[in-house]
Amino acid sequence: MACRIDEISLLAGREKNMKVVAINGSHRRGKNTSKMLRAVLAEVEAKGGTTELLELTDYEIKYCTSCNKCLRAPKCSIQDDTSVVAEKLLDADGIVLGSPVYWHNVTALMKNLMDRLRWMHMTENMLAGKVGAAVTLAGLRNGGQEICLSIMERYLKSQGLIVVDDRKQDAGILTAGAAGTLLADYQDKQVSFRKSVEEDQLAIGACKQIGRNMVDLINRLK
Repeated sequence: MACRIDEISLLAGREKNMKVVAINGSHRRGKNTSKMLRAVLAEVEAKGGTTELLELTDYEIKYCTSCNKCLRAPKCSIQDDTSVVAEKLLDADGIVLGSPVYWHNVTALMKNLMDRLRWMHMTENMLAGKVGAAVTLAGLRNGGQEICLSIMERYLKSQGLIVVDDRKQDAGILTAGAAGTLLADYQDKQVSFRKSVEEDQLAIGACKQIGRNMVDLINRLK
């Protein structure tokens, strides 16, 4: 039976549809890290994708107890909201991690989630083939952003994701990742800070480019 043109268009639209989930590891819901993640997601939405921002402060995620049951089967023995987050990640084409830097590392919330998603990696990489990215910020210009990005990107790679950067192919290199700072200026031993990461145009620009790069790669992989 011949397919009508409108049916073909509908099927094509479904094939190209994508979903990107962002996870905010900040202890401050809806603040600067959330703004960076939303800048990424806005670009996905502009390309027709669907998005969701998860604030880890909204979820009950207990500590990993190192029971090691996940070494034998891809599941976790602890009952809490981790399973809710895991289902959203399994349903997504792309995953963005975001964490501010409090002390040269990801936050405790983000690290706890990383530990608890161990079961998605130990016997099989359940997230393999998805597209990943990471964003971060700190109060200082050199406040550990590169270390934090490296930790999140390495984690995504170990889970089998393909990690994109913020490189725009037809432009010069301005940043090496979406790493924001609230430091605005330093003059005569006086420090001034930005009110919002949105004032850091390089960081927000990097976030937007990451969103575009994620869309491009997801489409190529479909």
